[in-house]
Amino acid sequence: MELKRVVVTGIGAVTPLGNNKNDFWKALAEGVSGAAPITRFDAEKFRTRFACEVKDFNALDYIDRKEARKMDPNSHYGIVATDEAVQDAGLLHDGLNKDRIGVIWGSGIGGFTTFQNEVMGFAQGDGTPRFNPFFVPKMILDITPGLISIKYGFRGPNFATVSACASSNNALTDAFNYIRLGKANAIIAGGSEAAVNESGIGGFNALKALSERNDDPATASRPFDKDRDGFVLGEGSAALVLEDLEHAKARGAKIYAEVLGAGMSADAYHITAPHPEGEGVVLVMNEALSDANLNLSDVDYINTHGTSTPLGDSGEIKAIQKVFGEHTYKMNISSTKSMTGHLLGAAGAVESVATLMAVYKGIVPPTINHFTDDPDIDPKLNLTFNKAQEREVNVAISNTFGFGGHNASIVFGKYNG
Repeated sequence: MELKRVVVTGIGAVTPLGNNKNDFWKALAEGVSGAAPITRFDAEKFRTRFACEVKDFNALDYIDRKEARKMDPNSHYGIVATDEAVQDAGLLHDGLNKDRIGVIWGSGIGGFTTFQNEVMGFAQGDGTPRFNPFFVPKMILDITPGLISIKYGFRGPNFATVSACASSNNALTDAFNYIRLGKANAIIAGGSEAAVNESGIGGFNALKALSERNDDPATASRPFDKDRDGFVLGEGSAALVLEDLEHAKARGAKIYAEVLGAGMSADAYHITAPHPEGEGVVLVMNEALSDANLNLSDVDYINTHGTSTPLGDSGEIKAIQKVFGEHTYKMNISSTKSMTGHLLGAAGAVESVATLMAVYKGIVPPTINHFTDDPDIDPKLNLTFNKAQEREVNVAISNTFGFGGHNASIVFGKYNG
């Protein structure tokens, strides 16, 4: 069968850099850090006392108070980002076949704050089981796509994807596949995460995964820098409207970019550490390029997973060099986690927005906070250090990798009609 072409017609974002897509992109292009001391709770006794929090966000500005109380912040972020994306796409028009519109959503942990607070409340009580009647619905990962479908009446494919930090790239991949196979006209795809709480910071501290640069949070996320010491936890959401090209053209929709291909793989190696030879990363990028029917020389930019961890960053760069060879020196490479922090299950969606906007705008967002070259990383590579670079970006890849060895890559291309 002939596969349908898939395009992006709407974008929404709630991030540590801004609570809409325009503010988010402006901050990315300007190289702004979203890291600051934690305000969600008293972090004084934690080894890490900073994060990339969403700022100046009040769910009640967007959601009815009664309904908002039934949701975890994870869903608040997802609902708001989706509303922007749907409005941006002009999707709610007369004659829309809502049976053919779906929602596929990624999250690594889901209603983490709800779970933590309910369990802590019980543990600190007298043993009498008093739980919020919305405890379970607020906590489960699939509630956000469910809430989105209920709000808009979208009755197409609806589910959640869970693959740790690859979750929302997997959601985008599934949406891409459903549409090109003709099973939906459009799908809201993205992800959300709200893990900046005591359990989130404490748990990742116990793993020794977080930066502990408490004296200078704004420079703590240092992908590819010699002195990187771990990632900075982030939170937020991004939503993309993926749509059958012919469906989008028929209604005169604005088109940001085309989704050209996607790949998925597993390291099959370790629960948290990347494969030392980057086998899964090499495989996922090759799969994505093959799916998109592209040559290595077609790729202009890679938005890396680039978390600012000692093993992950150098391993990903070496895998990119294995795949692209000499062409690696002609590409731009960057990590926007240097600005947003690591949004876990929402990272893929947020970084896909950054990647496709690089295609749409012809601007590659930077890897900020570079101070010292890492001797294990080739200094001749263009890692877009500290300042955005203008260039024509016809094809770009977004990489995400998750605990458990899950890898997902999405390829975006300039829409040329």
